[in-house]
Amino acid sequence: MSASKIKHGLKILRWKLRRFQTAQRWGQQALEGVPAVLGNAMPKSGSHLIIQILQGLTELGPFVNPGFPPVNRSEDNQKLGDKQVVKNILDMKSGDIAYGYVQARQPFLDLFTLDEKTKKDRLMVFLYRDPRDFIISQVFYATHMHKGHGMHRYYTESLHTMEERINAAIQGVEDGSNTDSSLSNVRIKYDKYLDWLNQPRVLCLRFEDLILDRDIALGKLLDTLAVRGFVSQVTRQQAVETLKQAITPKSSGTFRKGKPGNWKEHFTDVNRKLFKEMSGDLLIRLGYEQNADW
Repeated sequence: MSASKIKHGLKILRWKLRRFQTAQRWGQQALEGVPAVLGNAMPKSGSHLIIQILQGLTELGPFVNPGFPPVNRSEDNQKLGDKQVVKNILDMKSGDIAYGYVQARQPFLDLFTLDEKTKKDRLMVFLYRDPRDFIISQVFYATHMHKGHGMHRYYTESLHTMEERINAAIQGVEDGSNTDSSLSNVRIKYDKYLDWLNQPRVLCLRFEDLILDRDIALGKLLDTLAVRGFVSQVTRQQAVETLKQAITPKSSGTFRKGKPGNWKEHFTDVNRKLFKEMSGDLLIRLGYEQNADW
């Protein structure tokens, strides 16, 4: 048996123990009455922030942190096929908390509707971010923080300025020069996730709101959970404060700034022009701009 399988087997035992402890603390009926919750985001768009918030729910009620990898990754951080990702999501039990980078397409879209046969409920909390800040975060991560990133050599050896790297991240890289084939242009990257915004049973939150209007954003999460069966034992403000205390950005190995609007410090006029050409109405659709005059 491989080391990764042994590791996963031990995590399953830990998960079962945590579920037992949660049922003892809050009651089995309460545990069965809340949805499984999946925090979902594009890479470099706040996934660690949303999972920290969701893990804070374990202090408020019958929620369980199984401690598994992202639902679309294996124990050794390899991408999983659709079939295994679907299984990982279906295996989530009431109250379980997980996170991942799940695109808005079939077979995943149908997983976040109420199963009329079992009445099993799953809530997705989809976090999205200003695409311009996403670009800056991706460039810094691949250039300075993760030397094993597929784009690291290209950014550091083939390109020589921040402007060039930003342009590459905006328009994608298709020449095959030491690049990760997944580096598509910014519009294509977002199009793979945007349909989550159209799903009525998915809670969509902006990364910027969790930074700048945190109380309001966390209140939306609590309201959604209340509709889906969660009965809080504390006041709303106490619940919000508990979730805020769960946020520890610097405990994330990928944390850099998390500052909304950081793109303004790095985008040149050349970057702005290219972004507008490549992204079309993306910023308007996401609500970050009202027109192309920015």
